Amino acid sequence: MGRPLRYQTAGESHGPALVAIIDGLPSDLEVDAARVNAELARRQGGYGRGARQKIETDVAEFLGGLRQGKTIGSPVALRIANKDNRIDDAAKTPPVTRPRPGHADLAGSLKYLVPDCRGTLERASARETAARVAAGAVARSVLDAFGIRVFGFVRGACDAWCSPDVRAETLDALIAARDASEVYCPDSTIDARLVELIHRAKTEKDTVGGWCEVHVIGCPPGLGSCMNWDDRLDARLAFAVMGIQAFKAVEIGLGRECGARFGSAVHDPITYDDSRRNTPSLGYERPTNNAGGLEGGMTNGMPIVVRGTMKPISTLLRGMPSVEFGSHEPVQSAYERSDVSAVAAASVVMENAVAFEVARAFLDKFAGDSMREVRRAYEGYLDAARTI
Repeated sequence: MGRPLRYQTAGESHGPALVAIIDGLPSDLEVDAARVNAELARRQGGYGRGARQKIETDVAEFLGGLRQGKTIGSPVALRIANKDNRIDDAAKTPPVTRPRPGHADLAGSLKYLVPDCRGTLERASARETAARVAAGAVARSVLDAFGIRVFGFVRGACDAWCSPDVRAETLDALIAARDASEVYCPDSTIDARLVELIHRAKTEKDTVGGWCEVHVIGCPPGLGSCMNWDDRLDARLAFAVMGIQAFKAVEIGLGRECGARFGSAVHDPITYDDSRRNTPSLGYERPTNNAGGLEGGMTNGMPIVVRGTMKPISTLLRGMPSVEFGSHEPVQSAYERSDVSAVAAASVVMENAVAFEVARAFLDKFAGDSMREVRRAYEGYLDAARTI
């Protein structure tokens, strides 16, 4: 029977390339390379990005696991070349001895007992997320095959945020609006406000974070499990999102607002619509979705809703108070070429990280060595569940 879906990345910010290996995909899954590269291109966009994005043109080169565009059951390996490959050029990548507050610099130097932050920052850099986006874009081919759609966007930052009405019926229009936005926000008014905030931060040599949100529409109930804590899908989603560089908080559905309400204003009533029994929800409907599509660690048939908070970029052009390794004298932190805001890119990373975890849960439940077996398991489950 199929292996658990998983992936591993390798590579540094200014190394030769980034690499991803995705294991556990069933055979005969069609992988759209153009779709993978489109996601990589989206990750490079957004208002507030730095000069690095003018250097790189991220394209996934598939090295194994595919034959004529379809998986053969072996691990899928891909490579994303770095044009800015200078990790071994001492003149272009000098030692960093003034750690940046908020970055991995100080903790990494102390962990690995080196007075140079360079090695840590090369791997800790968000450049690594290109490989993660590619892995998620490959895995979401599983979701595409079953009509499950994933939509990520920037909800806002600082005092500007939006609450779009995300439903299957509005999804295409929202995707178009997001893709027309400079900061990947589907609300044009908030989009303009976010551009203003980022521009102000740039002129003040500061940085901006924000909130990213992902909706997964079309999931059947029962993905994930309540039997073991590490099988809970909400926990796995939170783990995946918190694993993205610079993310400091995750919410599912109503999230922290649950603590401000009584139970009657939090839990979603259950209704049944027999006309929808042949949809993935099996006819069980909710007038609200405060749970974010997850109850007891399992999908309940409603859309999954996950929100992540990205802190402002740690590298400020004006620097911040720090110390020099060795002398421990007070200095301004080092500057490495960076972004003013990468929240738009972060929304793409989060979208694909969530997609990977949902695909993993899907294949856990509907395991098979081939897509034919996966589809048979999926359809058999829905037939059985409609009798409940």
